[in-house]
Amino acid sequence: MSNLMLKASVNAKVWANTSVQRMKARADQGQGAVEYLGIIVVVVAIIGVLMTTNFGNAISTAITAQITKVTGGGGK
Repeated sequence: MSNLMLKASVNAKVWANTSVQRMKARADQGQGAVEYLGIIVVVVAIIGVLMTTNFGNAISTAITAQITKVTGGGGK
């Protein structure tokens, strides 16, 4: 194989590997933002459900009762 053919072959292989690596990196780039957006949507939905039902008040009352029980009453 001549030097010119070897050089062309090596350049083509390097270009192909570099292109594949760039494409893989580009495909993963926005994944973090989409995942964070999904988490935010779930949290907002949970908060919305808790605000529109009496379940939020029940949780608040239970937490307050346990804090009062641990602290021994009125906190004095």
